[in-house]
Amino acid sequence: MKVLFVASEAYPFARVGGLSDVAYSLPKALRGLGLDVRVMLPKYGQIPPEYIAQVKHIANFIVPVGWRNQYCGIKYVEFEGIPYYLLDNEYYFKRHQYYGYYDDGERFAYFSRAILESIYYLEDFKPDIIHCNDWHTGIVPVLLKAHYSESDVHRKIKTVFTIHNLKFQGVFPKIVLGDLLSLGDEYYAEDKLKYYDGISFMKGGIIYSDKVTTVSKTYAEEIKTPFYGEGLHGLLEGIGDKLVGIVNGIDYDFYNPETDKDIYINYDINSFDKKRQNKVMLQKDLKLEIGEDIPLIGLVSRLTSQKGIDLILAVLEDILRTGAQFVVLGTGEKNYEDSFKYFAFKYPSQMAAIIDFSDSMAKKIYASSDMFLMPSLFEPCGISQQVAQRYGSLPIVRETGGLKDTVTPYNEYTGEGNGFSFTNYNAHDMLHVIEYALSIYKDKDRWNSIVRQAMEVDHSWNASAKEYLLLYESLLID
Repeated sequence: MKVLFVASEAYPFARVGGLSDVAYSLPKALRGLGLDVRVMLPKYGQIPPEYIAQVKHIANFIVPVGWRNQYCGIKYVEFEGIPYYLLDNEYYFKRHQYYGYYDDGERFAYFSRAILESIYYLEDFKPDIIHCNDWHTGIVPVLLKAHYSESDVHRKIKTVFTIHNLKFQGVFPKIVLGDLLSLGDEYYAEDKLKYYDGISFMKGGIIYSDKVTTVSKTYAEEIKTPFYGEGLHGLLEGIGDKLVGIVNGIDYDFYNPETDKDIYINYDINSFDKKRQNKVMLQKDLKLEIGEDIPLIGLVSRLTSQKGIDLILAVLEDILRTGAQFVVLGTGEKNYEDSFKYFAFKYPSQMAAIIDFSDSMAKKIYASSDMFLMPSLFEPCGISQQVAQRYGSLPIVRETGGLKDTVTPYNEYTGEGNGFSFTNYNAHDMLHVIEYALSIYKDKDRWNSIVRQAMEVDHSWNASAKEYLLLYESLLID
């Protein structure tokens, strides 16, 4: 079986959010099951030069983008055994950022059409399935059916569309239909691409793909409701069994406290003392009060309202009054960045705010923290809570989406659990759970037992990759 996995970003070439991790680790896991999975993404100007130096030019051709004829080059490179195709057009992709431009609709209309055109030129690889991800490639299934139904190369291709975050839908003016996609006005209909007064690439992927997945079972149910459905809840409810929830995993080679070169001291489930040494060394580096028994709460996140930052700031001083330390790493909305910097200035021995993003520092926080805070308003899957468990930092989460699916709250009567959780989106409910976790932390034997249970959870891609394999197979049955 041959699968072309198409995405707007993929580690290690382009990394903005969780999609890039999935676009690396899921194909890797599927190849381990014997599938020929290859990844296709834009050749951005920010791709590190060490990878660009390895690329091989395969072909170049012209891509129709409405009335425009645009150049595309196919570059090939392998990383850790995974074949990657980088689609090259400097006008669209040699820019300072990946997203956020006035012509993003044109950029990813081009990318989507280029994906389908490139298949003519992949001599040793004709996909059975194209696996599309988020709005950037949501229009691929639409274009496949509209423009390639008579192509012998494309006719039998099936499509899977994965929703990683429904909030971002790729909504553009109606003129895009003809001007960029070469589609007629008949596509401006409620049962096709019409979304209020525009068109939605996300909606196109949902309607025209053969199967729709999202990144956790709970999120698959949540998005059928008005609160989480972002205006598409009726459509998602209506497609029934076509929508499937498969929880994301994490790459256990990349996230491994036994071998991770980015943390201070390697450790495993049998050496918690070394984890505590990581904490002391982070405290030194961040100029916090040093003490291995001082509870340390970590936060590695985009600083946006989706991530529950409002809740944290509402009770941050209450959290610090418990004696716990708090370390935040991330960037985002300026008011949140400024607020965290203010509290770090006010409480220098208890709090550090690193308004930046660094994989190395993120891993140090996972390895050093005792608890990891994720009070998200909504969270399709979430990777950070899984990484935290892998590193023995107990997640404190709101019960939503993938957080609910991956964190089992501690039960003091049975001893079961691998984290802590609260249900309502309420700052004081969160504070109460943090205080409860801190009370458990004082009992080292009980705490270590929960940490052990967290580290024993299998969040690798093994089970989820098998679910995707079964889903692919179901599409290829005549």
